[in-house]
Amino acid sequence: MSMAVDTPAAPTAPVRPKATATASVPGRTPWASRAAVNTLLAIVALYTLMPLSWLLVNATKSNGDLFGRPGFRLGAFSLFANIADLFAYQDGLFGRWLLNSLLYSVAGALASTLVSLLAGYAFAVYGFPGREKVYGLVLLGILVPPTVIALPMYLLASEAGLVNTYWAVLIPGLVNPFGVYLARVFAEAYLPAETLEAARMDGAGELRVFRSVALPMLSPAFVTIFLFTFTGSWNNFFLPLVMLNDSSLYPVGLGLYGWNAVLPQEPQLYALVVTGSLLSVVPLAVAFLTLQRHWRSGLTAGAVK
Repeated sequence: MSMAVDTPAAPTAPVRPKATATASVPGRTPWASRAAVNTLLAIVALYTLMPLSWLLVNATKSNGDLFGRPGFRLGAFSLFANIADLFAYQDGLFGRWLLNSLLYSVAGALASTLVSLLAGYAFAVYGFPGREKVYGLVLLGILVPPTVIALPMYLLASEAGLVNTYWAVLIPGLVNPFGVYLARVFAEAYLPAETLEAARMDGAGELRVFRSVALPMLSPAFVTIFLFTFTGSWNNFFLPLVMLNDSSLYPVGLGLYGWNAVLPQEPQLYALVVTGSLLSVVPLAVAFLTLQRHWRSGLTAGAVK
């Protein structure tokens, strides 16, 4: 008589629940958050670009269309006629204003950037008694609004006989405390002490070390400070208003302000003021589009091998 032997059943693996479509994926932003961020960015972009868009649309209108077709409604295309009238008005005074702004902004920004780099390099590389205290005084200059020191600078310029000259606007722009701060930060971060010491051991003087070794490494700092200074000089309004009386010395912003002030008496200037405002934005856009590649590149230039 045979006996049946019961064999134990094989253990079954636990059943794991299947991942549902709503399970969150690590490292991936939920679509609702992305939509909220994109919506916010779109609103900010619209808010930022709307004045420029209005300026671009209305610069194409004639003086009559500015009042007959307000807002973003297009009229007869008169942009080139407006530009021709703008540069012909008052014997081409607007062109003189543009040249003045380029002088104040380009020449002034280059000189101010070089002074800032020299000062920041000195604070970062050299140790001298009272260095941090002097640097602290320089940083205090960032906290002082330019309008506060406009009157003292006018009195100094008056004593020196510089009022109503180009120098009255150029010389105060040479001092840029924020540029000195940026220059020291860049110099401390991107100037290896070993490289500077090697240049000195090869017989280079301090000016040669700065010109041939430090300055190429600080090219991103140069472009950054130049862009900030160029923008500030181009938009500078209060200092030329205080220093200058001759309209032929005005920058473009101050000149357009003068035209805008007489619009109730001379309404034919509306189209010229709008077109001039559009043209005054072009150099800033060109500067940023041209220099942004140099601004972002080369931050690791001069690294020690």
